[in-house]
Amino acid sequence: MKNDYIDELFKDVENSVRLSSAMIEVLPMTDGSNMEEFLFENNPDCPDIIPILPMTGNVLFPGTITPINITRDMSLKLLRKVAASGEYIGVVTQRNDYNDIPSRNDLYDIGSLAQVVKVIDMPNNDVIAILRGSSSFRLGEFVSVKPFLMGEKLQADTADKKDGCTKEERESAKILARKYSAYLKSVNPGDVTIKTLKEIRGPRMLVNFIASHIDIDVASKQKLLEKATFAERIYALIRHTQGLSAMEDLRHEIQEKTRASMDKQQREYFLNQQMHIIQEELGGASNEAEVARLRERASKMLWSDVVAEHFKHEMDKLLRTNSATPDYSVQLNYLNLMLDLPWGRRGSFNSDMAKARKRLDNNHFGLEKVKERILEMMAVLNLTEQRKSPVLCLVGAPGTGKTSLGKSIASALGREYVRVALGGVHDEAEIRGHRRTYVGSMPGRIINGMIKAGVSNPVFVLDEIDKVQTNNFSGDPMAALLEVLDPEQNVAFHDNYLDVDYDLSNVLFIATANSTAGIHPALLDRMEIIEVPGYIMEEKLQIAKQYLVPRQLVDNGFKRGSFVFSVEVLRRMIEDYTRESGVRQLEKTIGKMVRNRAVRVASGDEAPKKIGVDELRPVLGLPLHQSERRGDEPRVAVVTGLAWTQVGGTILFIEACTSKGKGNLTMTGNLGDVMKESATLAYEYIKANASTLGIDNDVFENSNIHIHVPEGATPKDGPSAGITMFTAMVSAFTGRKVRSDYAMTGEITLRGAVTPVGGIREKILAAKRAGITDIVLCEDNRRDVEDITQDYLSGLTFHYVTEMSQVLPQVLI
Repeated sequence: MKNDYIDELFKDVENSVRLSSAMIEVLPMTDGSNMEEFLFENNPDCPDIIPILPMTGNVLFPGTITPINITRDMSLKLLRKVAASGEYIGVVTQRNDYNDIPSRNDLYDIGSLAQVVKVIDMPNNDVIAILRGSSSFRLGEFVSVKPFLMGEKLQADTADKKDGCTKEERESAKILARKYSAYLKSVNPGDVTIKTLKEIRGPRMLVNFIASHIDIDVASKQKLLEKATFAERIYALIRHTQGLSAMEDLRHEIQEKTRASMDKQQREYFLNQQMHIIQEELGGASNEAEVARLRERASKMLWSDVVAEHFKHEMDKLLRTNSATPDYSVQLNYLNLMLDLPWGRRGSFNSDMAKARKRLDNNHFGLEKVKERILEMMAVLNLTEQRKSPVLCLVGAPGTGKTSLGKSIASALGREYVRVALGGVHDEAEIRGHRRTYVGSMPGRIINGMIKAGVSNPVFVLDEIDKVQTNNFSGDPMAALLEVLDPEQNVAFHDNYLDVDYDLSNVLFIATANSTAGIHPALLDRMEIIEVPGYIMEEKLQIAKQYLVPRQLVDNGFKRGSFVFSVEVLRRMIEDYTRESGVRQLEKTIGKMVRNRAVRVASGDEAPKKIGVDELRPVLGLPLHQSERRGDEPRVAVVTGLAWTQVGGTILFIEACTSKGKGNLTMTGNLGDVMKESATLAYEYIKANASTLGIDNDVFENSNIHIHVPEGATPKDGPSAGITMFTAMVSAFTGRKVRSDYAMTGEITLRGAVTPVGGIREKILAAKRAGITDIVLCEDNRRDVEDITQDYLSGLTFHYVTEMSQVLPQVLI
């Protein structure tokens, strides 16, 4: 019956969106004696989990009917769902207005249970909802957030949970009504709210009506809702009303003072003077001091005439904006951002090449090519006035030190360091910023990074650039990076929020990536790719001794040198417990050993200074990886090959055998297509040149051959096992043994040529670890061997070939 009655009140759409005071004015006209019972329900019948409607800019009090403008999609979904059913929802005021999807901490604890009287679609596409508050409640935790918020309904010990009013509260309510009516008459004698106050008979409804309409901030209204008794709420309202009345009296007094000296030519002066007097009477300072501060900072900026003119235009806009409106703070924040940017303000630059080299060596072991490129860049910057910096992209496996290398480069150059993580970025606005027309707009990560740096020439690391998401509906961030990383374009980088060109040409951009496969080709073309290779065994040993062990000792409460890791312990940790290109897992393993010592020391146990091999298994468990060793003696059709993996080089055994059949070739061992093609090439070459190789042609008609590569669970692919498969098959057909101290790698062609392959450095060091003494390579790979440090090549003999037939005399016995 209640809903039917209220529906009658709001049949006319135009009337339904008037001020809530005009709507509540109609309610007491029906039956004043029952109206308070009609609107208040202390214990409405509703579940413990209810829909939650966040409210901004106002507070809903029990016993009041309030229209709200719906702008959020989730709020609209909620209201349309409950409007027809009449179920209760929880209306809770939001602490701030800028979170579209508020968290639990964004909402106050006390709210009002309410029913949706009507949802009205306006001709201008606005949606108005009429809410009727009935009782207060305490909001518990959120239960769900989609498709709208759902939360726990708890008991609230507030004034609205009490039945009836005392005689003193009724009298105090009348006093409050008289004082509030007097205040409204002084502001606007024709205010319809004055008539409404006379019509309201119930004291609780009267108090909550005034609380809902009084001109105070939202936080103060929320405190009124949370009052434990009506007497406390009434006394607080009386204090607020007296304060408003005093302010209104002061306003009239100020108007009278300024009106005496006002004429038509002084109108603009009068408006500014009136605002100034109001702020002085309130004890605060006018915004003139803020404007003066902005102008003083602007006078010291090193920006161009175009930027200076733009700032002046935006400053004029600020002066025309009322300081009480939200637009004023938005405009003020924008001007402060312009002043925070380092327009032409350069930081220090280290031109000492020796000092830079020393810093790089202190922070990173190896990586000579990367260090040489940085020193080349420093030399160019020292010799030329052109300060445009190159755009570098460090590409390598995880844990190889790409990100930390960027920080070391900044230290070596003496520049400021800024890092932005791009992994998972899917919105173009995160790079270019949002336009200021949007609520909550902000600059992009590039501009924010420049503000953080404080200078116009920092080292700016764009971390994980290959992880940028491109398949989305929010623009392409990878395309936005084109302007950032193009030296010909970033001299005038345009951020949508800043809305004026900013010079990024002095920034040294360093991107990092695990692979170039995920980077847009156009973006890849604008960067200089520097490969950061995985570390070999010898390099890992040096890194562990010089960097990882001392750092873990200090991080775990020990002094440097408190414990010693022998070379054999570190070698076993690298070979048996880590299998990676970088040293991240190695550092974690070292840290585990150090923490074990920390437990023993803290427990009072004796712990020898030197950590031995016998301590590895009790702490780290069984070895996770198997050591690679060559065969002990020559065997038929078993050949040692060399392979490259993401965690370094490894040896690979190729096995072959023949059986009676019709010349079929079978391949097993989880081989990829390219590797299978290499086996087919080798088999066809053998058949075509059987007589030259000393093989009877009849064997192909009467025998099958099987190629197998052990460790079948591990996928294997690539062309570098071509000569290895060829040697294994020839050995199987001829019965000649293959030398076990030889290893080989090389791609083959159908005409019998051996062509070069990659990963030579990693493969050679894997062969050395496995005890190999001789390595067969393509002649064109000689230059790769010469590029390797000679210390790593001791004990190895290299045999270079150009034809497949040249391999057999060297390896077959």
